[in-house]
Amino acid sequence: MFNCSFITNLHKQLINSYKINHMKTNFFYLLAFLFIFSCTTDEDDFLSSDPDLIFVANEGKFGTTTGSVSVINSRGVIQTISGIGDVVQSLKVFQNKLFVISNNSHKINIYEITEDGLLLPGIEIETNNSSPREMAIINNKLYFTNWNSQDIKVLNLSTYSIENSIPVDGLPESIVSDGQNLYVGIIMNKDYSDASNVLKVSPSSNQILEIFDVGKGPTSLLKYNDDIYVARTFYDSSWNAYYGTSKITNDLIDDITKIDYGNGIVCGGSVNMFHDRPYRSHDGGIAKLNTDLSIDFESQIGNYAPSNVYSVKTLRDKVYIGTTDGFLKIIDSNSNEIKSFSVGDFPGDIEFWYKN
Repeated sequence: MFNCSFITNLHKQLINSYKINHMKTNFFYLLAFLFIFSCTTDEDDFLSSDPDLIFVANEGKFGTTTGSVSVINSRGVIQTISGIGDVVQSLKVFQNKLFVISNNSHKINIYEITEDGLLLPGIEIETNNSSPREMAIINNKLYFTNWNSQDIKVLNLSTYSIENSIPVDGLPESIVSDGQNLYVGIIMNKDYSDASNVLKVSPSSNQILEIFDVGKGPTSLLKYNDDIYVARTFYDSSWNAYYGTSKITNDLIDDITKIDYGNGIVCGGSVNMFHDRPYRSHDGGIAKLNTDLSIDFESQIGNYAPSNVYSVKTLRDKVYIGTTDGFLKIIDSNSNEIKSFSVGDFPGDIEFWYKN
């Protein structure tokens, strides 16, 4: 979720903070639509395939409670939930509810979703100074990763109680489900050096089934077919960022493919689905991954200044880009900017909702 230039200072600030705490205790069909209905309004760009609501996690300024959530529909930003917490880290939509993790406030907020936005005040769940990060939902339970407690906690969505914890070796970050198991990226070791493992975890037994060495800095995970794609970001001793991608092939014999792109080439740490293929954040936008995980430069979508790209998310035929100057940009597959919304400080995670 962090851009190349900004991540270094914030990353160091976060790590130093966690060290101290430890020591102390995010075209064609349009033309056809316009032709059929022969009208133009502000809502023309939001077709039936587009979400009814877009949620943006604005992380806010580290060390303050300025994190917020922006709610967007076809008319624009219709609601801003301010003062949610310190570093609004991640979002998850599930059964007309929005789950919001605030990393440095150590809590999860849960809001009911309506067509008009989020119902307040919602429910707040404390995580006991765990430093929660990312989340996935399976079998009506929310699994979320934690840096301070170095575990995966299990939130029961019927009782809203944290009922279990799965200890891990290191600082867990990204987490995805393949429908049966969970995959968790360990982004750093206990000493805050770059880690290299992805864990396969059983939700039924809460046990670690397998450990995959995917290369340094697993930051973002994507399930595609039966494989797990891993976007990686890691650093040298001078805090220069390096990038890579790995793939866990889950056939009869687990196989791991790795590639490193070097310093300052890729810029970004997410892997997404677009046009039914894995794409990686790249050079102010996204680009398709070839079979060998190299970047298909001809497929580049988006041409923003890499230093201004803070987060990237995709949905169907649109790319959603959060910028360091506080905007959500929506572009099509031809890199045309369709919409631009002013949101909040450092828009990271992005989630979508469709009404029933």
